[in-house]
Amino acid sequence: MKRSRAVLCAVLGAVIVGATGCANLPDSSAPQAIGTIERSVPTTSVEAPAPGREPDLLLRDFVKASTDPANRHLAARQFLTKDTSARWDDAASATIVDKIDLILESRTADRAVYTIRANRVGQLEPGGLYQAQEGTFEAKFSWVKVDGEWRIDDLPSGVIMDRPQFLNSYQRKSLYFLDPTAATVVPDPRWVAASQDQMATQLIGLLIDGPKPSLAGAVRNELGSGVSVLGTITKADGRSSQVGVGLGGIRVDFQGLSKMSAQSRELLAAQVVWTLANADISGPYVLLADGQPLDPRYADGWTTADVASLNPLATTSATVGLHALRGGGLISVDDAVVTPVPGYFGASDNLRSVAISRDGSLVAAVAETRRPAPDPQTALVVGTYDGNVATALEAQSVTRPSWALDGTSVWAVVNGSTVVRVVRETGTGKLTTTNVESGAIGAIGGPVTELRLSRDGVRAALIVDGKVYVATVVQLPDGAYSLTNPRAIAHGLGGPAISLDWSTGDTVVVARGGSDVPVVQLAVDGSRMDSLPSRNLTAPVTAVDATSTTEYVADARAVFQLNNNDPAGDRYWREVPGLAGTKAIPVLPG
Repeated sequence: MKRSRAVLCAVLGAVIVGATGCANLPDSSAPQAIGTIERSVPTTSVEAPAPGREPDLLLRDFVKASTDPANRHLAARQFLTKDTSARWDDAASATIVDKIDLILESRTADRAVYTIRANRVGQLEPGGLYQAQEGTFEAKFSWVKVDGEWRIDDLPSGVIMDRPQFLNSYQRKSLYFLDPTAATVVPDPRWVAASQDQMATQLIGLLIDGPKPSLAGAVRNELGSGVSVLGTITKADGRSSQVGVGLGGIRVDFQGLSKMSAQSRELLAAQVVWTLANADISGPYVLLADGQPLDPRYADGWTTADVASLNPLATTSATVGLHALRGGGLISVDDAVVTPVPGYFGASDNLRSVAISRDGSLVAAVAETRRPAPDPQTALVVGTYDGNVATALEAQSVTRPSWALDGTSVWAVVNGSTVVRVVRETGTGKLTTTNVESGAIGAIGGPVTELRLSRDGVRAALIVDGKVYVATVVQLPDGAYSLTNPRAIAHGLGGPAISLDWSTGDTVVVARGGSDVPVVQLAVDGSRMDSLPSRNLTAPVTAVDATSTTEYVADARAVFQLNNNDPAGDRYWREVPGLAGTKAIPVLPG
């Protein structure tokens, strides 16, 4: 943490807001707002509080100004008396609230006390990490008249931000790290309040600092120990103005890579390129190591095509195609032509749920045993697409299976509480079932009714007792797996979650109970909940499956799809050709 910050200070004479000057960077990890760089000679003017304004209105103005972190929240400090500004610790915390109420506690001619009461929705932590929260927030503010104007002379430490204003002032950008096998990159969302010409420097610095703590044991970072930035990040041709704005590319010179292999350098490039590209910073990306090209093949700069094999938005659904579960059997859907798949899965009439591996070669399904109670009511079966099937286990209940990134293992939850991993041995087809350590999930309480692995295999989205959680998948030294750090990401969902799936590596789509807004999209850090269109849907929506471009749902009447590339004004659910008017469940790879 200190290393990359020191680099930023040496390069720009700047700090990440929330700390003090470069000479006094705190050793602690006190929460701070990550954002606008403070230059050694501030030139940005901030609007003074409106003269003659009443303290209740000024308090709302103060909260709004608090979303600007520039120069240690200089905009907000204008509302404080001089002595109060000197002692206010704006870096102590950054709390995000909504539905703010102001309560007058007392008022005289020259003094007033107001309490802010609001819903607590989140906390912004060091490194731009958003932690979703819920509960009530209260804070007391004391006002005094100074030269005829109301100013705050007592307030709690830390920053309070109204959620809509926070979302307008900060941007969510993802850093990209590597999954343990280096097969793809994994998003780590951060919230930053930087202008576009400062964005590249901020993001590279955060990459060097490493993943957030909950991901640290689950991802790799080639920009780790010993790596730093040499000199200034510029445009590709060396210009230092408007870096990352418009065309012109980016030039970054790293040091500390002398012992790095060619493969590791390519992986480092993938992390940098996808982080910058998905932050709307255009290439080419000229990456150097101690002044020399990181890889001589790309001396003129890297593009996303050069690291396409690790594309975080890559999907196999186009090649495998859409399938559906109808009448207890698996069917393929191709240009409105519906065909049962060959073998066991297509001929069955007792399948409750199905998952197809990402390459389309394997299928896992939950089948009804049709045996009388108290015998197990369901069986998890795994086999080839054309039907060479074996039974992995039997239980009273098994959730919809979910395939891991390796393509040979499938996860599910048995009897609402036990997470299992079934590995199919290549060649022999032998199945081995092991338990996944999931004590942290069990501690939440309540049955697990859905588990979906992200496409990068590093996270799992779960429905536990109708609530949505995201946990981290960690492989232990002995080869076993563990689900760690479960975090609720859907506070205020307004109804029980029924089904979910990953849209992208940092977005989850959820079908929820309730007829008004049956499908929502959630940010993986819990910072956003966005309603998807409800036109054409008939509640209840019972199942959802998704890719980065399209969501599919099953409602009370049929299967529908929503194209994310449609114009906002023309975005609505359309019936899937071939499945119109039929009761079916959409099935995509994963």
